[in-house]
Amino acid sequence: MTSAIRVKLSFMMFLEFFVWGAWFVTMGTYLTTTLHATGTQNAGAYATQALGAILAPFIIGLIADRYFSAQKILGVLHLLGAASLYYATVVTNFDKFYPNILFYMIIYMPTLALVNSISFKQLQDPRKQFPLIRVFGTIGWIVAGTIIAWLDWEHTGSLVLTFRMAAIASLILGVFSFTLPDTPPGKRGQKISFGEIIGLDAIGMLKKRSYLVFFIASIAICIPLAFYYNFTNPFLNEIGMKKAAGIQTLGQYSELLFMALMPLFFVRLGVKKMLAFGMFAWALRYLFFAYGDVGSNYWMLIGGIVLHGICYDFFFVTGQIYTDSFAGERFKSSAQGFITLATYGFGMLIGYYLSGPIVDNWRTSATSHNWQTIWLIPGGIALAVMIVFMLAFSDKKHTELTPGLDIEEPSANTEI
Repeated sequence: MTSAIRVKLSFMMFLEFFVWGAWFVTMGTYLTTTLHATGTQNAGAYATQALGAILAPFIIGLIADRYFSAQKILGVLHLLGAASLYYATVVTNFDKFYPNILFYMIIYMPTLALVNSISFKQLQDPRKQFPLIRVFGTIGWIVAGTIIAWLDWEHTGSLVLTFRMAAIASLILGVFSFTLPDTPPGKRGQKISFGEIIGLDAIGMLKKRSYLVFFIASIAICIPLAFYYNFTNPFLNEIGMKKAAGIQTLGQYSELLFMALMPLFFVRLGVKKMLAFGMFAWALRYLFFAYGDVGSNYWMLIGGIVLHGICYDFFFVTGQIYTDSFAGERFKSSAQGFITLATYGFGMLIGYYLSGPIVDNWRTSATSHNWQTIWLIPGGIALAVMIVFMLAFSDKKHTELTPGLDIEEPSANTEI
């Protein structure tokens, strides 16, 4: 791989996640303060991510893998996305905003797989080279949040500009995509079954009790996870945190740190304890949010944000590695698609639609909520999932990992 290609792939990753991070974190605050959306409507808007994740395999499996080069599809989708993001800035009510953001997420979520495919095609040693490319995606997300905080859009009623910023970045990426190395369809002319597209040929893994327990726990833990994506930014702004979007990027810095430290934790803890610590971190995060404030307990808010590294890396990345180990060579790809569909698709979808009514139920006025009770609910769910998992899960064969383990970067959605 030449230096020029490495720079192109890194810039592609930077823009891919800059586009997402530019509006996704603060959308809840924008909907609440500008479009006067309810908690249920807010949750419905965020649920479009899960719907996009469910539909993404069909776009990739039926179109990208069979007919067109990946970089061309990436370009077209981001050009369409730029138009959709700009349109989001001119609508004045939620009824018009929702179908547009649903359309956008349906065309954006497949691009997460496309940028990975384009990268892997150019790499001689993906395990070593891909993380150095993928890290620019996290940097893009951090830069987007930092810009929002620096310009103070959250407290000046200017969050509509986040969608315009994302639209410009999406336009740039759309045009730039056509200059990327050619990545022709890998299954041109081949027949692909419905089961292959969504990973159902890996469903046989659920016959093993250990993986079934892990699978159910993975879906269940995504329910409290949805609360974080939906309502953290509105919560922080409501209680008076300054430059909340920028401070939330501490979660991405934490993710990078714990990703680097994961091999050490694997050796000392093993998969079961890693997964359990990840679940416990979610419960602890929500406990911090429930009792944190912008006064003497400000450290609890920061602690809850910084815990993102453990919350995400210890559970989701560890789970992807466990799935890879359990599946064996034949079903590796299908298994990853299957667990991603279950978690980021159906699990998150349940969480999104559950969180909205709960937030609405604990609304105390037009502009305030009983956040302590709200956060204790997902915290309790996460704790219950952890306890059941610890009691029910046992799989020494696939969870005793050796010190020399190479950890692969997750394939998609790693910045939520």
